[in-house]
Amino acid sequence: MTSHPTPLPDTLPNGLRIDAARAEAQRAYELDRRHVFHSWSAQRQLDPMTISAAQGCCVWDGAGHRLLDFSSQLVNTNIGHQHPKVVAAVQEQAAKLCTVAPQHVNAARSEAARLVAERTPGELDRIFFTNGGADAVEHAVRMARLHTGRTKVLARYRSYHGGTDLAVNLTGDPRRWPNDRGAAGVVHFHGPFRYRSQFHAESEAQECERALEHLEQTILLEGSDTIAAIILESIPGTAGIMVPPPGYLAGVRALCDRFGIVYIADEVMSGFGRTGRWFAIEHAAAPAGSSAVSESASSAGEFRAVVPDLLTFAKGVNSGYVPLGGVAIAPHIAATFDDRVYPGGLTYSGHPLATAAAVATITAMAEERIVENAARIGEQVLGPGLHALAERHRCIGEVRGLGVFWALELVRDRQTREPLVPSGGTVLRELDTACRSAGLLLAVNANRLHIVPPCTISEAEAKEGLAILDDALTLADAHTA
Repeated sequence: MTSHPTPLPDTLPNGLRIDAARAEAQRAYELDRRHVFHSWSAQRQLDPMTISAAQGCCVWDGAGHRLLDFSSQLVNTNIGHQHPKVVAAVQEQAAKLCTVAPQHVNAARSEAARLVAERTPGELDRIFFTNGGADAVEHAVRMARLHTGRTKVLARYRSYHGGTDLAVNLTGDPRRWPNDRGAAGVVHFHGPFRYRSQFHAESEAQECERALEHLEQTILLEGSDTIAAIILESIPGTAGIMVPPPGYLAGVRALCDRFGIVYIADEVMSGFGRTGRWFAIEHAAAPAGSSAVSESASSAGEFRAVVPDLLTFAKGVNSGYVPLGGVAIAPHIAATFDDRVYPGGLTYSGHPLATAAAVATITAMAEERIVENAARIGEQVLGPGLHALAERHRCIGEVRGLGVFWALELVRDRQTREPLVPSGGTVLRELDTACRSAGLLLAVNANRLHIVPPCTISEAEAKEGLAILDDALTLADAHTA
């Protein structure tokens, strides 16, 4: 593969000259390895990349090389890097009011709450702000338990809900195992995933039906009156970007209504434009008249929104420019705490700098039609482009996704669907290294590549990334049967 096809600049986008940037990067790396303890890592084995600058859909490494960011870092820079309107908003807020305790009103938090509430489905009009996605999940579960007086929470296998104590126990991937004491009141179940179906389904409709039957049986066997909540990522992200089949989320809503269970939609990764809608649950609209839907009809009048009782968000709400998350709360849940103290809070709940960034992000996304851009790029460029790659590369078992939220399932054998990683050894690390050397930053997880660029990505940038990926996938093809 061609290494770093773009020439090194004299100056990085942040104004640093390349020689000064290299010196700064070297010192940063040395201090990092001496003092910084990294998450999800064996510390001695790390050789992390230094990022010296970022702009739009690109980052620059410590040597000054440009990389197209197809990872959105941790799938959070939905508005891209260093968006000038968001940067200016943080600067202006810092000059006006850097911080204030959450018991006091501040204008940035109030406006951010209004803008989020305008975009959430149904009447999720009360917003509790947190510092990120994991603690948003923690508080959503706490609200559900207090509202229902029940303890158990159902969460699906192949999911990720955060790294804090309860959130990681809710998580349905192997990162839970070292932290799981089996005492958090969490019960896991299988969600729909036809490519690796637990239900031997022969169609999407059958997968949906059997997954809902399985969930219903889990509820009944666990005791419906012991279950406070079901929490689901509207589209599971870290575990594989598995778009649920039509009718599934509406069916979950119906089961929750039937058994008096709180439905928590985790939109931490899938929200704020990532799927080409403000929230991924908007793709789950159900036929009008279904018992699984809300009273608010869609603009077409033929479908109604599937509305959860609680919705968690973070990441894309302000693209991580300042840490922020939250819970959007339905009226009947909020009413529980009208005259009863909610026993929870955070020092930085609704922090002015974070919420000012959210106001600027949401406003810019609306004015610049960034959500619509994500939908268009997904439909016209990424979707067709990734399916074309699957036709050329036998290592790709499945392509799935929406908007700028895609996964490539890499396999050793398309017929058996054997994952590439167990037999391929270091092949994904080699593929990732090859992409980086050619100027593309990917998100690699287990036997998958996640294609998750910012929602602002242009058609030209998307095609540039696909071309680099096309070249690199020949490395994986060599490990197929």
